[in-house]
Amino acid sequence: MVQDKDGKKRWKQVDVNLKDHVNIPIFPEGKTVELYDKHFHDYLSSIAMEQLPQSRPLWEVHIINYPTNDASSSVIFKLHHALGDGYSLMGALLSCLQRADDPSLPLSFPSLKQSKQEHSSPKSFCRKFSSMLSSACNTVSDCGWSVLKSSIISDDKTPIRFGDEGADFQPISISSMTFSIDHIKDIKSRLGVTINDVITGIVFYGIRLYMQDMNSESKTSHSTALVLLNTRNIEGYQSVNDMLNTKANGPWGNKITFLHVPIPKLNETGNSNPLEFIWKSHNTIKRKKQSLGIVLTGTLLEIEGKLRGQEVLAKRIRGTLSKSSVVISNLVGPVQQMSLVNHPVKGLYFTLAGGPESLVISIMSYMGVLRVTLKTEKGFIDEQKLKSCMQSAFQTILQAALEIPHQPKH
Repeated sequence: MVQDKDGKKRWKQVDVNLKDHVNIPIFPEGKTVELYDKHFHDYLSSIAMEQLPQSRPLWEVHIINYPTNDASSSVIFKLHHALGDGYSLMGALLSCLQRADDPSLPLSFPSLKQSKQEHSSPKSFCRKFSSMLSSACNTVSDCGWSVLKSSIISDDKTPIRFGDEGADFQPISISSMTFSIDHIKDIKSRLGVTINDVITGIVFYGIRLYMQDMNSESKTSHSTALVLLNTRNIEGYQSVNDMLNTKANGPWGNKITFLHVPIPKLNETGNSNPLEFIWKSHNTIKRKKQSLGIVLTGTLLEIEGKLRGQEVLAKRIRGTLSKSSVVISNLVGPVQQMSLVNHPVKGLYFTLAGGPESLVISIMSYMGVLRVTLKTEKGFIDEQKLKSCMQSAFQTILQAALEIPHQPKH
């Protein structure tokens, strides 16, 4: 970024020296896979905390040529959010990858089309009017609540929210776990909800179980999840050339908004029936879908960035992050296995680093597996206990759902 004579900052194009951006760390030789796994995660946490040099383009690639419990080697792409959001960066990465079974065929992804069941029958005038009125009320409520949560109201301090300044400078830990998408689809069909409802319910239930184990009083604390959303009206990823098509106002860049979703409290009802977390998530998300609050929030962020500058907007977003308890981000990955320069890709995941939040949960599907990644603040969040609570939440919800017969298809 350079500043012109009018005081405005803009990007300056520079030449890239590849050696400055590619790092191949050296670990001790002849160690066990368990020790290399520890070296890998220590290295991952270390580079996540380091600020990218401002004197060159804001990206790095780290190649780890040592085996871990997950793979024989690993590649880490460290990318500044100023370059683009998850959609842009994932689209660029996928442009470099091919199908492992047949490189001539394109990668395919799970369908992102919304169900049209709700639109299968015509609505009467009264129902249309009622829907419009409900949408207007929800829009005012959601937008007003979003403004308050971004500026005034903060979540309670809990075992997942430290709440003090300086959390973005604390050491972090990054780990992940996997769940079967087939099991999640089974839960979805038995409860008559969406896959996102199931995932959200499992995550919320796991968080509350962890909070209860760490501090029994926090199971009813006021806690909110800040869900990051893509505002593009696009199904699937596009190539880099398509995203950079300025004539069509291409979708490259940061085109996101956020949604405040209250985490259901772990009361007696929740203890006896964990499926309540999925149904509550379903009702909350369904209500917010009938609102223009998400679009309006994204529009307000875009206007503020243009009128007051990106630094003011960055402070606004940072304040929003710091007042919430957890950040959740979700991306869809390919159905088939990918390869990178003829090397099969066993797994793929991402996370956000450098923010003021103590907990980030990122979710990505790939080859029939859903990988949930946790970025936690070291010394504050017990990472292993949180993972155990997430896995327990999944198993408990799965067993409860299996007792319900499949919902008939409409």
